[in-house]
Amino acid sequence: MRFLPLVLALTCASPALANVPCGGSFSSFVNNVKAEAVRMGHDRSTVNKFFANAAHSPAVIKADRSQGVFKKDFIDFSRAVISQNRMSNGASYRGKYKAVFDRIEQQYGVSRGVLLAFWALETDYGQVQGNFNTLNSLLTLGHDCRRPDLFQPQIFAALELYEHGDFDPVRTQGAWAGEIGMVQMLPEDILRNGVDGDGDGHVSLKTSAPDALMSGGKMLKGLGWRAGEPWLQEITVPSNLDWSKTGLNHKISVGDWAKMGVSARTGSLGKSNLKASVLLPMGRKGPAFLAYPNFDVYFEWNKSFVYVTTAAYFATRLEGAPAYKAGNPDAGLSDAQMKNLQTKLKKHGHDVGKVDGILGAKTRAAVQAEQQRLGLPADAWPTAALLGAL
Repeated sequence: MRFLPLVLALTCASPALANVPCGGSFSSFVNNVKAEAVRMGHDRSTVNKFFANAAHSPAVIKADRSQGVFKKDFIDFSRAVISQNRMSNGASYRGKYKAVFDRIEQQYGVSRGVLLAFWALETDYGQVQGNFNTLNSLLTLGHDCRRPDLFQPQIFAALELYEHGDFDPVRTQGAWAGEIGMVQMLPEDILRNGVDGDGDGHVSLKTSAPDALMSGGKMLKGLGWRAGEPWLQEITVPSNLDWSKTGLNHKISVGDWAKMGVSARTGSLGKSNLKASVLLPMGRKGPAFLAYPNFDVYFEWNKSFVYVTTAAYFATRLEGAPAYKAGNPDAGLSDAQMKNLQTKLKKHGHDVGKVDGILGAKTRAAVQAEQQRLGLPADAWPTAALLGAL
């Protein structure tokens, strides 16, 4: 269920960054990619075989341009994807692969709930891995001029995997954005973090759960995961909290949050010296969480705020946390209202990125700043009242 590519072992070196001009004729682009591959030292006959069936995929471009799921709020999205079936299957797989999860926690320090949640959300525990030809997806997105720097290196990484016998340019399929396997990793990330978890001599993320889970654990550790520390915890916040201090752009020690009246809904807060943010995905009247340093690692896996928050919360559920208290948040804005809000925020001098109707990090920060300026509760949740005030 990957929505944005993660920008994630074999002993080979990571592929060099390519510099192939994007756009123009697709066939010319492929020829340029082939020439670049030869320049990088790949055998010409191998290169010709690898790209023999290359084709542009309009379906990939359509998927890239229509990621409407980002416009769902946290409650709607989390309720849609965290089903009882996924909870039950998570418990089952936790037992089935206990030895693998034990190895992951020992070697990489990543808790099993974290990987189970990604496994569930990415591919429904390996059941839905995508049916896009991976090479054609990468070529299409590398040719497209929206994000060529992200996707072109993946083409050459796939070529290296092919040379090792771990990629078939005709048969390898995955997500529209080129990710492969049960936890959806891009080829370059497989080169860096691929682990032969089942000992068969290959890294097979599509068919081997041990390979996929071990590789995911290694990747998270490489991205900065801190062993033995929490990532997200539901909290109770006082009604008089200084809302301007909330949000992922504000990090305060857990001890100081406790002094301000923040408490754990169940259990106890993390160590008092840990830096953490009070996360209010739907404002002060909705669910409330404490986001610890490990939560930041999630954004290296996926850039969507709603996806990341849901994945982190789901991981806590899989480790025994209760369902969050939804509260009674103020009604969110429609797509048209969100775009109107972003336009107004830009006119007030804020950088919200593209006016796309998505409540991303930049828009949240701008909303909070304008709430403060206007004397409204600065919880970064956009409402009709804020839109009217602007």
